[in-house]
Amino acid sequence: MQAIEAPIELPAIPRKRYFAIGEVADLCQVKPHVLRYWEQEFPQLKPVKRRGNRRYYQHEDVVMVRRIRSLLYAEGFTIGGARQRLRDQLKLGSDIPETVLAAPSANSPHLEPVAARSAQIRQVRDELESLLKLLR
Repeated sequence: MQAIEAPIELPAIPRKRYFAIGEVADLCQVKPHVLRYWEQEFPQLKPVKRRGNRRYYQHEDVVMVRRIRSLLYAEGFTIGGARQRLRDQLKLGSDIPETVLAAPSANSPHLEPVAARSAQIRQVRDELESLLKLLR
């Protein structure tokens, strides 16, 4: 069983248009080979590739990497479960505040209740959708 990591303080994302893979690795505290693997596993993660297949991540890519990291390391999802969660959030138009995605920290006491409420709302929504299917 995978140990769930306690929330850690991630550095703020600088206001830049593009980030190299090493910069993203430092900002998200994962190794570059992990980022390359996640590109294969998560269709939402598509950095721009330039000369010599060099990857350049944009701000929204860095936010997505942090969300994936949070799902896998802090919330204990598997790769498949995290992929499904992201797919569901995009499909349902889930509004997750960027402040939650951009810099989760142990000093932010409001993060856990927001995540718990979001999970409860998602569960109720799923139950309502299944009841609606039964009624049709």
